[in-house]
Amino acid sequence: MKLKIFGVAGLMSIASCVNAANQPNVVYIFADDMAYEAIGANDMLDIDTPNLDTLAERGANFSHAYNMGSWTGAVCQASRAMLNTGRFVWQAKKADQEALVAENKMWSQRMQQAGYRTYMTGKWHVQTKADRIFDVAQNVRAGMPNQTPEGYDRPKDAAEYATGWKPWDPQHGGYWKGGKHWSEVVGDDSVAFLSAAAKEDQPFFMYLAFNAPHDPRQAPKEYVDRYPLERIKMPVNFLPEYPHANAIFGKRLRDEKLMPYPRTEYSVKVNRQEYFAIITHMDDQIGRILAALEATGKGDNTFIIFTADHGLAVGHHGLVGKQNMYDHSMRVPFLVVGPGVKSGSKINAPIYLQDVMPTTLELAGAPVDGVDYQSLLPLLKDQSATHYDAIYGAYLDRQRMISKGDWKLISYPSIGVERLFNLKKDPNEMNDLVNNPEYTLKLKELRAGLSDLSKRMDDPLLGGTTVKQRRKRK
Repeated sequence: MKLKIFGVAGLMSIASCVNAANQPNVVYIFADDMAYEAIGANDMLDIDTPNLDTLAERGANFSHAYNMGSWTGAVCQASRAMLNTGRFVWQAKKADQEALVAENKMWSQRMQQAGYRTYMTGKWHVQTKADRIFDVAQNVRAGMPNQTPEGYDRPKDAAEYATGWKPWDPQHGGYWKGGKHWSEVVGDDSVAFLSAAAKEDQPFFMYLAFNAPHDPRQAPKEYVDRYPLERIKMPVNFLPEYPHANAIFGKRLRDEKLMPYPRTEYSVKVNRQEYFAIITHMDDQIGRILAALEATGKGDNTFIIFTADHGLAVGHHGLVGKQNMYDHSMRVPFLVVGPGVKSGSKINAPIYLQDVMPTTLELAGAPVDGVDYQSLLPLLKDQSATHYDAIYGAYLDRQRMISKGDWKLISYPSIGVERLFNLKKDPNEMNDLVNNPEYTLKLKELRAGLSDLSKRMDDPLLGGTTVKQRRKRK
Protein backbone atom coordinates (compact mmCIF):
# COMPACT_ATOMS: atom_id res chain seq x y z
CA MET A 1 0.00 0.00 0.00
CA LYS A 2 1.33 3.40 -0.92
CA LEU A 3 1.00 6.04 1.77
CA LYS A 4 -0.12 9.56 0.99
CA ILE A 5 2.13 11.72 3.10
CA PHE A 6 3.15 15.33 3.44
CA GLY A 7 0.36 16.84 1.42
CA VAL A 8 1.58 20.33 2.29
CA ALA A 9 5.13 19.79 1.09
CA GLY A 10 6.18 22.84 -0.82
CA LEU A 11 4.11 25.33 1.19
CA MET A 12 7.03 26.16 3.44
CA SER A 13 10.30 27.10 1.83
CA ILE A 14 13.40 25.26 2.94
CA ALA A 15 15.00 28.53 3.92
CA SER A 16 12.12 29.50 6.22
CA CYS A 17 12.21 26.02 7.72
CA VAL A 18 15.86 26.45 8.64
CA ASN A 19 15.19 29.80 10.27
CA ALA A 20 11.96 28.84 11.99
CA ALA A 21 11.79 28.57 15.75
CA ASN A 22 10.03 25.24 15.25
CA GLN A 23 13.00 23.14 14.14
CA PRO A 24 12.18 20.33 11.71
CA ASN A 25 12.35 16.72 12.83
CA VAL A 26 14.69 14.43 10.90
CA VAL A 27 14.02 10.77 10.14
CA TYR A 28 17.06 9.17 8.55
CA ILE A 29 16.41 5.70 7.10
CA PHE A 30 19.56 3.82 6.14
CA ALA A 31 19.81 0.53 4.23
CA ASP A 32 22.87 -1.70 3.89
CA ASP A 33 24.08 -3.09 0.54
CA MET A 34 21.35 -1.47 -1.59
CA ALA A 35 22.07 -0.26 -5.10
CA TYR A 36 20.41 2.70 -6.82
CA GLU A 37 18.72 0.33 -9.25
CA ALA A 38 16.87 -1.47 -6.42
CA ILE A 39 14.01 1.04 -6.08
CA GLY A 40 11.10 0.42 -8.43
CA ALA A 41 10.61 4.14 -9.02
CA ASN A 42 14.05 4.31 -10.64
CA ASP A 43 12.75 2.16 -13.53
CA MET A 44 15.75 -0.15 -13.73
CA LEU A 45 14.47 -3.36 -12.14
CA ASP A 46 11.20 -5.23 -11.78
CA ILE A 47 11.07 -4.89 -7.99
CA ASP A 48 8.28 -4.03 -5.55
CA THR A 49 9.10 -1.02 -3.34
CA PRO A 50 5.78 0.86 -3.06
CA ASN A 51 6.70 2.87 0.04
CA LEU A 52 10.06 4.00 -1.29
CA ASP A 53 8.31 4.78 -4.56
CA THR A 54 5.97 7.03 -2.57
CA LEU A 55 8.94 8.89 -1.11
CA ALA A 56 10.31 9.38 -4.63
CA GLU A 57 6.94 10.77 -5.73
CA ARG A 58 6.60 13.09 -2.75
CA GLY A 59 10.12 14.52 -2.71
CA ALA A 60 13.50 14.75 -4.40
CA ASN A 61 15.25 11.78 -5.96
CA PHE A 62 19.03 12.18 -6.34
CA SER A 63 20.09 10.02 -9.28
CA HIS A 64 23.87 10.11 -8.73
CA ALA A 65 24.68 9.66 -5.05
CA TYR A 66 27.93 7.82 -4.32
CA ASN A 67 29.89 6.29 -1.51
CA MET A 68 33.49 7.48 -1.59
CA GLY A 69 35.02 4.05 -1.01
CA SER A 70 36.77 2.16 1.76
CA TRP A 71 40.05 1.34 3.44
CA THR A 72 38.66 -2.08 4.41
CA GLY A 73 36.76 -4.96 2.83
CA ALA A 74 33.88 -4.03 5.16
CA VAL A 75 32.89 -1.07 3.00
CA CYS A 76 29.88 -0.39 5.22
CA GLN A 77 32.19 0.29 8.16
CA ALA A 78 34.13 2.95 6.26
CA SER A 79 30.94 4.43 4.84
CA ARG A 80 29.42 4.80 8.31
CA ALA A 81 32.62 6.25 9.75
CA MET A 82 32.53 8.94 7.06
CA LEU A 83 28.83 9.50 7.67
CA ASN A 84 29.08 10.00 11.42
CA THR A 85 32.33 11.98 11.51
CA GLY A 86 31.66 14.06 8.39
CA ARG A 87 35.19 13.42 7.13
CA PHE A 88 36.31 12.31 3.66
CA VAL A 89 37.51 8.75 3.33
CA TRP A 90 41.17 8.98 4.31
CA GLN A 91 40.48 11.62 6.96
CA ALA A 92 37.76 9.41 8.41
CA LYS A 93 40.22 6.52 8.62
CA LYS A 94 42.65 8.72 10.57
CA ALA A 95 40.03 10.38 12.76
CA ASP A 96 40.22 9.53 16.43
CA GLN A 97 36.56 8.98 17.15
CA GLU A 98 37.16 9.07 20.89
CA ALA A 99 38.52 12.59 20.49
CA LEU A 100 35.55 13.57 18.34
CA VAL A 101 33.16 12.20 20.95
CA ALA A 102 34.92 14.20 23.65
CA GLU A 103 34.56 17.32 21.50
CA ASN A 104 30.87 16.62 20.72
CA LYS A 105 31.70 16.40 17.00
CA MET A 106 29.87 13.23 15.98
CA TRP A 107 26.70 13.68 13.91
CA SER A 108 24.23 12.79 16.67
CA GLN A 109 26.08 14.92 19.21
CA ARG A 110 25.92 17.95 16.92
CA MET A 111 22.16 17.42 16.64
CA GLN A 112 21.95 17.21 20.43
CA GLN A 113 23.77 20.53 20.69
CA ALA A 114 21.02 22.04 18.53
CA GLY A 115 18.37 20.79 20.96
CA TYR A 116 17.35 17.50 19.37
CA ARG A 117 16.40 14.26 21.10
CA THR A 118 18.44 11.65 19.26
CA TYR A 119 17.42 8.05 18.66
CA MET A 120 18.92 5.09 16.83
CA THR A 121 18.06 1.48 16.23
CA GLY A 122 19.58 -1.22 14.04
CA LYS A 123 22.99 -1.55 12.43
CA TRP A 124 25.74 0.65 13.85
CA HIS A 125 29.20 -0.69 12.86
CA VAL A 126 30.98 2.44 14.07
CA GLN A 127 33.90 2.44 16.48
CA THR A 128 32.16 4.50 19.18
CA LYS A 129 29.31 2.78 21.04
CA ALA A 130 25.94 4.14 19.95
CA ASP A 131 24.58 4.49 23.48
CA ARG A 132 27.35 6.99 24.25
CA ILE A 133 26.27 9.48 21.62
CA PHE A 134 22.51 8.95 21.17
CA ASP A 135 19.94 9.77 23.84
CA VAL A 136 18.31 6.41 23.11
CA ALA A 137 19.88 3.43 21.31
CA GLN A 138 17.87 0.22 20.96
CA ASN A 139 18.67 -3.19 19.52
CA VAL A 140 22.05 -2.05 18.26
CA ARG A 141 23.27 -4.62 15.72
CA ALA A 142 26.71 -5.63 14.55
CA GLY A 143 28.03 -5.25 11.02
CA MET A 144 25.97 -8.13 9.67
CA PRO A 145 23.79 -10.99 10.87
CA ASN A 146 25.74 -14.20 11.41
CA GLN A 147 26.37 -16.13 8.21
CA THR A 148 26.66 -19.93 8.15
CA PRO A 149 28.84 -22.20 5.99
CA GLU A 150 25.64 -23.24 4.19
CA GLY A 151 25.12 -19.63 3.10
CA TYR A 152 28.24 -19.54 0.92
CA ASP A 153 29.08 -20.89 -2.53
CA ARG A 154 25.44 -21.37 -3.39
CA PRO A 155 23.38 -22.46 -5.14
CA LYS A 156 25.24 -24.56 -7.67
CA ASP A 157 22.07 -25.94 -9.23
CA ALA A 158 18.39 -26.58 -8.56
CA ALA A 159 19.04 -29.95 -6.97
CA GLU A 160 21.40 -28.42 -4.40
CA TYR A 161 18.94 -25.61 -3.72
CA ALA A 162 16.14 -28.10 -3.06
CA THR A 163 18.00 -29.62 -0.13
CA GLY A 164 20.12 -26.63 0.92
CA TRP A 165 19.98 -23.25 2.66
CA LYS A 166 16.65 -21.40 2.49
CA PRO A 167 16.20 -17.70 3.24
CA TRP A 168 13.04 -18.27 5.28
CA ASP A 169 14.46 -21.07 7.46
CA PRO A 170 15.01 -19.77 11.04
CA GLN A 171 17.38 -22.63 11.96
CA HIS A 172 20.28 -20.74 10.34
CA GLY A 173 19.83 -17.71 12.60
CA GLY A 174 21.02 -14.57 10.85
CA TYR A 175 18.12 -12.14 10.59
CA TRP A 176 15.98 -14.63 12.52
CA LYS A 177 18.26 -14.62 15.58
CA GLY A 178 16.18 -13.58 18.57
CA GLY A 179 12.91 -14.85 17.12
CA LYS A 180 11.83 -11.88 14.98
CA HIS A 181 13.31 -10.71 11.68
CA TRP A 182 15.69 -7.81 12.34
CA SER A 183 13.96 -5.55 9.81
CA GLU A 184 10.71 -6.01 11.70
CA VAL A 185 12.50 -5.13 14.95
CA VAL A 186 13.69 -1.85 13.40
CA GLY A 187 10.09 -1.20 12.36
CA ASP A 188 8.77 -1.99 15.85
CA ASP A 189 11.38 0.18 17.57
CA SER A 190 10.76 3.11 15.23
CA VAL A 191 6.98 2.98 15.62
CA ALA A 192 7.31 2.88 19.41
CA PHE A 193 9.65 5.89 19.49
CA LEU A 194 7.36 7.89 17.21
CA SER A 195 4.37 7.09 19.39
CA ALA A 196 6.22 8.55 22.38
CA ALA A 197 7.59 11.50 20.39
CA ALA A 198 4.06 12.48 19.38
CA LYS A 199 3.50 13.65 22.97
CA GLU A 200 6.73 15.70 23.16
CA ASP A 201 7.58 19.18 21.90
CA GLN A 202 11.33 18.56 21.53
CA PRO A 203 12.45 18.00 17.91
CA PHE A 204 13.80 14.53 17.20
CA PHE A 205 16.54 13.03 15.06
CA MET A 206 15.99 9.35 14.21
CA TYR A 207 18.80 7.18 12.81
CA LEU A 208 17.04 4.02 11.60
CA ALA A 209 19.60 1.61 10.22
CA PHE A 210 18.39 -1.59 8.60
CA ASN A 211 20.85 -4.44 8.14
CA ALA A 212 18.81 -5.37 5.07
CA PRO A 213 19.50 -6.18 2.32
CA HIS A 214 22.99 -7.34 3.43
CA ASP A 215 23.57 -11.07 3.31
CA PRO A 216 22.43 -13.51 4.53
CA ARG A 217 19.53 -12.21 2.46
CA GLN A 218 16.71 -13.76 4.48
CA ALA A 219 13.03 -12.91 4.24
CA PRO A 220 9.72 -14.65 4.96
CA LYS A 221 8.78 -17.18 2.29
CA GLU A 222 5.86 -15.14 0.97
CA TYR A 223 8.30 -12.42 -0.06
CA VAL A 224 10.61 -14.85 -1.84
CA ASP A 225 7.60 -16.37 -3.60
CA ARG A 226 6.78 -12.95 -5.08
CA TYR A 227 9.88 -13.30 -7.23
CA PRO A 228 9.74 -16.55 -9.20
CA LEU A 229 12.94 -17.01 -11.16
CA GLU A 230 11.17 -16.33 -14.45
CA ARG A 231 10.48 -12.81 -13.14
CA ILE A 232 14.19 -12.18 -12.51
CA LYS A 233 16.12 -10.75 -15.44
CA MET A 234 19.84 -11.28 -15.76
CA PRO A 235 22.05 -8.18 -15.61
CA VAL A 236 22.98 -7.20 -19.16
CA ASN A 237 26.62 -6.87 -18.08
CA PHE A 238 26.74 -10.36 -16.55
CA LEU A 239 30.06 -12.21 -16.78
CA PRO A 240 30.91 -15.71 -15.53
CA GLU A 241 34.04 -14.23 -13.98
CA TYR A 242 35.48 -10.73 -13.75
CA PRO A 243 38.90 -10.77 -15.47
CA HIS A 244 40.69 -8.70 -12.80
CA ALA A 245 38.91 -10.09 -9.74
CA ASN A 246 41.95 -11.55 -8.03
CA ALA A 247 44.02 -8.39 -8.46
CA ILE A 248 41.43 -5.84 -7.35
CA PHE A 249 40.17 -7.53 -4.19
CA GLY A 250 41.19 -11.19 -4.09
CA LYS A 251 38.83 -13.97 -5.12
CA ARG A 252 38.64 -15.22 -1.54
CA LEU A 253 37.01 -11.98 -0.41
CA ARG A 254 34.04 -12.94 1.77
CA ASP A 255 31.37 -11.24 -0.35
CA GLU A 256 32.59 -12.88 -3.54
CA LYS A 257 32.41 -16.36 -1.97
CA LEU A 258 28.65 -16.14 -1.63
CA MET A 259 28.17 -17.39 -5.21
CA PRO A 260 30.16 -20.17 -6.88
CA TYR A 261 32.77 -19.55 -9.58
CA PRO A 262 32.16 -19.40 -12.45
CA ARG A 263 28.94 -17.43 -11.98
CA THR A 264 25.92 -19.06 -13.58
CA GLU A 265 22.52 -17.76 -14.61
CA TYR A 266 20.87 -19.97 -12.01
CA SER A 267 23.01 -18.85 -9.07
CA VAL A 268 22.69 -15.18 -10.05
CA LYS A 269 18.91 -15.40 -10.38
CA VAL A 270 18.49 -17.12 -7.00
CA ASN A 271 20.72 -14.57 -5.28
CA ARG A 272 18.86 -11.71 -6.92
CA GLN A 273 15.54 -13.29 -5.98
CA GLU A 274 16.60 -13.25 -2.33
CA TYR A 275 18.00 -9.73 -2.68
CA PHE A 276 14.70 -8.43 -4.08
CA ALA A 277 12.67 -10.29 -1.44
CA ILE A 278 14.49 -8.82 1.56
CA ILE A 279 14.25 -5.33 0.01
CA THR A 280 10.48 -5.67 -0.44
CA HIS A 281 10.20 -6.93 3.13
CA MET A 282 12.21 -3.91 4.33
CA ASP A 283 10.01 -1.61 2.25
CA ASP A 284 6.97 -2.88 4.16
CA GLN A 285 8.67 -1.97 7.45
CA ILE A 286 9.43 1.49 6.05
CA GLY A 287 5.72 1.78 5.26
CA ARG A 288 4.94 1.12 8.92
CA ILE A 289 7.40 3.84 9.96
CA LEU A 290 5.89 6.36 7.55
CA ALA A 291 2.39 5.57 8.79
CA ALA A 292 3.52 6.00 12.41
CA LEU A 293 5.11 9.35 11.55
CA GLU A 294 1.92 10.52 9.89
CA ALA A 295 -0.05 9.50 12.99
CA THR A 296 2.09 11.79 15.17
CA GLY A 297 0.77 14.85 13.40
CA LYS A 298 4.37 16.01 12.98
CA GLY A 299 4.89 14.89 9.39
CA ASP A 300 4.49 18.37 7.93
CA ASN A 301 7.56 19.52 9.87
CA THR A 302 9.71 16.44 9.29
CA PHE A 303 12.43 15.67 6.78
CA ILE A 304 12.72 12.03 5.73
CA ILE A 305 15.93 10.97 4.04
CA PHE A 306 16.49 7.47 2.69
CA THR A 307 19.78 6.14 1.37
CA ALA A 308 22.20 3.21 1.71
CA ASP A 309 25.86 2.90 2.65
CA HIS A 310 26.90 1.61 -0.79
CA GLY A 311 25.52 -0.43 -3.67
CA LEU A 312 25.94 -4.10 -4.58
CA ALA A 313 26.75 -6.15 -7.68
CA VAL A 314 24.81 -9.43 -7.22
CA GLY A 315 25.89 -10.70 -10.65
CA HIS A 316 26.82 -7.52 -12.51
CA HIS A 317 30.23 -7.91 -14.19
CA GLY A 318 30.59 -11.37 -12.63
CA LEU A 319 30.84 -9.71 -9.19
CA VAL A 320 28.80 -10.22 -6.04
CA GLY A 321 29.85 -7.59 -3.50
CA LYS A 322 30.51 -3.88 -3.23
CA GLN A 323 34.30 -3.82 -3.35
CA ASN A 324 34.56 -2.39 -6.86
CA MET A 325 34.29 0.95 -8.65
CA TYR A 326 31.32 0.20 -10.91
CA ASP A 327 28.14 2.23 -10.47
CA HIS A 328 26.14 -0.79 -9.31
CA SER A 329 28.37 -0.90 -6.24
CA MET A 330 29.28 2.78 -5.73
CA ARG A 331 25.94 4.43 -6.50
CA VAL A 332 23.07 4.42 -4.01
CA PRO A 333 19.46 5.56 -3.76
CA PHE A 334 18.99 8.94 -2.11
CA LEU A 335 15.51 10.32 -1.45
CA VAL A 336 14.53 13.47 0.44
CA VAL A 337 11.01 14.41 1.51
CA GLY A 338 10.20 17.41 3.64
CA PRO A 339 8.92 20.98 3.90
CA GLY A 340 9.72 22.94 0.76
CA VAL A 341 11.14 19.97 -1.16
CA LYS A 342 9.59 19.83 -4.61
CA SER A 343 7.47 16.73 -5.14
CA GLY A 344 8.65 14.38 -7.87
CA SER A 345 11.86 16.30 -8.51
CA LYS A 346 14.90 14.52 -9.85
CA ILE A 347 18.34 15.93 -9.17
CA ASN A 348 21.15 14.65 -11.39
CA ALA A 349 24.05 16.52 -9.80
CA PRO A 350 26.63 14.08 -8.40
CA ILE A 351 26.74 13.96 -4.61
CA TYR A 352 28.16 11.80 -1.83
CA LEU A 353 25.67 10.01 0.37
CA GLN A 354 27.49 11.46 3.40
CA ASP A 355 26.30 14.92 2.32
CA VAL A 356 23.24 14.04 4.38
CA MET A 357 25.15 14.92 7.55
CA PRO A 358 25.81 18.65 6.84
CA THR A 359 22.37 18.89 5.24
CA THR A 360 20.62 17.89 8.45
CA LEU A 361 22.99 19.98 10.55
CA GLU A 362 22.10 23.04 8.50
CA LEU A 363 18.39 22.26 8.82
CA ALA A 364 18.80 21.95 12.58
CA GLY A 365 20.97 25.03 12.99
CA ALA A 366 23.70 22.79 14.37
CA PRO A 367 27.48 23.43 14.08
CA VAL A 368 29.20 22.23 10.89
CA ASP A 369 32.82 23.06 11.74
CA GLY A 370 35.25 20.33 10.65
CA VAL A 371 32.77 18.67 8.25
CA ASP A 372 34.22 17.90 4.82
CA TYR A 373 30.98 17.09 3.01
CA GLN A 374 28.59 19.69 1.57
CA SER A 375 24.99 20.52 2.42
CA LEU A 376 22.42 19.59 -0.21
CA LEU A 377 20.11 22.49 0.58
CA PRO A 378 21.32 24.56 -2.42
CA LEU A 379 20.47 21.64 -4.72
CA LEU A 380 17.11 21.08 -3.05
CA LYS A 381 16.23 24.75 -3.52
CA ASP A 382 17.57 24.89 -7.09
CA GLN A 383 17.96 21.59 -8.92
CA SER A 384 20.34 23.20 -11.42
CA ALA A 385 22.87 24.26 -8.81
CA THR A 386 26.37 22.80 -8.97
CA HIS A 387 27.85 20.67 -6.22
CA TYR A 388 31.01 18.58 -6.79
CA ASP A 389 32.98 18.88 -10.04
CA ALA A 390 33.95 15.21 -9.89
CA ILE A 391 33.41 12.13 -7.74
CA TYR A 392 36.35 10.27 -6.21
CA GLY A 393 36.40 6.58 -5.38
CA ALA A 394 38.95 4.33 -3.66
CA TYR A 395 39.27 0.78 -2.38
CA LEU A 396 42.34 -0.11 -0.31
CA ASP A 397 45.46 0.40 -2.44
CA ARG A 398 43.97 -1.66 -5.28
CA GLN A 399 41.39 0.56 -6.94
CA ARG A 400 40.87 4.23 -7.71
CA MET A 401 38.15 6.02 -9.64
CA ILE A 402 37.10 9.41 -10.93
CA SER A 403 33.67 10.12 -12.37
CA LYS A 404 33.30 13.47 -14.08
CA GLY A 405 30.49 14.51 -16.39
CA ASP A 406 29.67 11.64 -18.73
CA TRP A 407 32.97 9.87 -18.09
CA LYS A 408 34.50 7.47 -15.60
CA LEU A 409 38.09 6.31 -15.26
CA ILE A 410 38.86 3.26 -13.12
CA SER A 411 42.46 2.48 -12.19
CA TYR A 412 43.90 -0.74 -10.77
CA PRO A 413 47.31 0.52 -9.61
CA SER A 414 48.80 -2.80 -8.54
CA ILE A 415 48.53 -4.25 -12.06
CA GLY A 416 48.74 -1.07 -14.16
CA VAL A 417 45.28 -1.53 -15.67
CA GLU A 418 42.85 1.27 -16.43
CA ARG A 419 39.26 1.22 -17.69
CA LEU A 420 37.49 4.13 -19.38
CA PHE A 421 33.72 4.41 -19.82
CA ASN A 422 31.31 6.91 -21.31
CA LEU A 423 28.48 6.61 -18.79
CA LYS A 424 25.97 8.49 -20.91
CA LYS A 425 26.32 6.16 -23.89
CA ASP A 426 27.27 3.10 -21.85
CA PRO A 427 25.51 3.24 -18.44
CA ASN A 428 26.16 -0.46 -17.83
CA GLU A 429 29.92 0.08 -18.18
CA MET A 430 30.49 -2.62 -20.77
CA ASN A 431 32.51 -0.85 -23.49
CA ASP A 432 36.02 -0.09 -22.20
CA LEU A 433 37.47 2.76 -24.29
CA VAL A 434 40.87 3.00 -22.63
CA ASN A 435 42.75 1.71 -25.70
CA ASN A 436 40.74 3.70 -28.23
CA PRO A 437 43.04 6.45 -29.61
CA GLU A 438 40.02 8.65 -30.20
CA TYR A 439 39.83 9.23 -26.43
CA THR A 440 43.51 9.82 -25.66
CA LEU A 441 42.91 13.41 -24.60
CA LYS A 442 39.94 12.43 -22.44
CA LEU A 443 42.04 9.74 -20.77
CA LYS A 444 44.80 12.25 -20.10
CA GLU A 445 42.30 14.73 -18.67
CA LEU A 446 40.78 12.14 -16.31
CA ARG A 447 44.18 10.90 -15.17
CA ALA A 448 45.10 14.46 -14.25
CA GLY A 449 41.75 14.94 -12.53
CA LEU A 450 42.19 11.76 -10.52
CA SER A 451 45.69 12.74 -9.50
CA ASP A 452 44.46 16.16 -8.36
CA LEU A 453 41.53 14.67 -6.44
CA SER A 454 43.78 12.10 -4.81
CA LYS A 455 46.14 14.79 -3.56
CA ARG A 456 43.24 16.85 -2.23
CA MET A 457 41.91 13.75 -0.47
CA ASP A 458 45.32 13.07 1.07
CA ASP A 459 45.28 9.70 -0.66
CA PRO A 460 48.07 7.51 0.78
CA LEU A 461 48.61 5.89 -2.63
CA LEU A 462 51.33 8.19 -4.02
CA GLY A 463 48.97 11.06 -4.67
CA GLY A 464 46.74 8.89 -6.79
CA THR A 465 49.36 8.20 -9.49
CA THR A 466 48.76 4.91 -11.28
CA VAL A 467 51.47 2.30 -11.63
CA LYS A 468 51.30 2.70 -15.40
CA GLN A 469 51.99 6.41 -15.11
CA ARG A 470 54.93 5.86 -12.75
CA ARG A 471 56.46 3.35 -15.13
CA LYS A 472 56.25 5.87 -17.97
CA ARG A 473 58.20 8.40 -15.91
CA LYS A 474 61.09 6.04 -15.22
